[in-house]
Amino acid sequence: MTTTTYDDNDARADRVAAWATGVGAGLVVFMVSWLVSNRVLTMYLAVPMGPVAAMTVAIVTGAAVTVRQGRRLSARFRD
Repeated sequence: MTTTTYDDNDARADRVAAWATGVGAGLVVFMVSWLVSNRVLTMYLAVPMGPVAAMTVAIVTGAAVTVRQGRRLSARFRD
């Protein structure tokens, strides 16, 4: 029977993997929110304003999901 030890390097690797997963989730939300909000806002706003507002919505939602998921997933690996 072999036993494994869990050291600080493993915890750091797990934190990095958790944040990478959070970034991936944030990018997915960014892409989907850009596609949906661009379609919707372009119907109601003029051409230069619609895509700019859609990009703003996409950046905010993508960043919020990235931070939320990164913090949530890495919380169990904090010191």
